[in-house]
This record gives sequence, C-alpha cells and structure tokens, in this order.
Amino acid sequence: MQRLTDRRAAGRLLAEKLTAYADREDTVVLGLPRGGVVVAFEVAKALNAPLDVLLVRKLGAPGQEELAFGAIASGGVRVMNEDVVRAFDLSQAQIEAVIAREQAELERRARAYRGESPPPELEGKTVIVVDDGLATGASMRTALRSLRAHGLKRLILAVPVAPASTCAAMAKEADEAICLMTPEPFYAIGQWYEDFFQTSDQEVVELLREAASFGRTGAEGTQQ
Repeated sequence: MQRLTDRRAAGRLLAEKLTAYADREDTVVLGLPRGGVVVAFEVAKALNAPLDVLLVRKLGAPGQEELAFGAIASGGVRVMNEDVVRAFDLSQAQIEAVIAREQAELERRARAYRGESPPPELEGKTVIVVDDGLATGASMRTALRSLRAHGLKRLILAVPVAPASTCAAMAKEADEAICLMTPEPFYAIGQWYEDFFQTSDQEVVELLREAASFGRTGAEGTQQ
C-alpha cells in the first residue's frame, strides 16, 4: 500500500471525502494536537470551516508510556482501559499520578494554543474530529466522548490511516467514521507516512492563527 507523503498531503486527501460539509455555517473542524492539527488545517481550509484544537492526553503505563491505559480530555472526561490497568497491576496512586501529570500538560497546551480565547461553541454544529492516524484509538475515543455532552448536530471522525478494527470501533463512537487507509498488518502510524516529523507547539499556534479567517466568508447562502 502506498504511503502518505506527509500530514498536509494527508489532510488534502481527507478533505476530498468531506466535500458535503464545505461552505456550511454549521461545520467546525477540530484537530488533536499536535500532528492532527496539521491534517485538520488542510481539511478546514478545503471546507472553508473554522478550525480549533481538541485537547486530549493519553495516559501512558509507567515504564511503557507508549502503551495507553486510558486518556483524559478537557472537561474532566476520562476513559480507562481496564485490561491494561490489570495487566500492569497499576495502583490507584500510580493512576492518579499519571492523570495529574497529563492534566497539567493539557492545561499548558490550552494556554499555549488558545491564550485567553474560549473554546468554540459546538451546540447544534457538525463537528469533524481529525487526527494524523489511529493506533489503539484510546485518545480518540476520549475525544469523541468528551464532545457528546455539547449537543452536537453530527459527530464525524476523519483520519488518514488506522487499523480496520480500530476504525470499526470508532464508528460506534461517532455518527460517521472516515479512515482513508486501513492497512494490515498495522504496527505504527508513522510507518504509513514518508515524512512524519514531530510537530511543534509553535507550528500548531501558527496554523491556528492562519486559520482564523476560515469559515468567515463563502458560507452564507450555501448552507445545506
């Protein structure tokens, strides 16, 4: 299976699957920092839709941080993987220590990305949640569940690459799930990109600043 060039190219390809939501006043695109914001930027640009970040932090098992035993999102939402908790025999104290650390990082990123600006109003909106790919889907599951309390019109997951099983599981959490590529075997998101360099906080801030005008023109009179 051919690899994706980079996150921007992936976003443009993803946008081609979302043209039904272009130039609509009720559409908002949310990217998961950091890499997901790069993909989401291209989606929002193509759709002429507002762009913002959806802050989620993976809870990594002590000593094996890449393996998530859960995730947290803004608003106090927690999703736990009890199988991993049991497998690592994690105590409540260990769990709370990881949560405290990731909560602090979540709050730091909120200040870095938004400053004093409030998050967007999502009630009655069609929200497209974008990341650069899914592996286990722990963070995305938390992200989607955190949005359900906002009274959305429609919740859409859109990613360039994910295992077929993860994409199917996420389809149960959203009203629609779009996964461009579902390669098997699937070992890591980065293996399906030619360029998968880490995205910086500064790049996220610059993309959000550049996207500030998205959705302000062209929507009136074309809403479906």
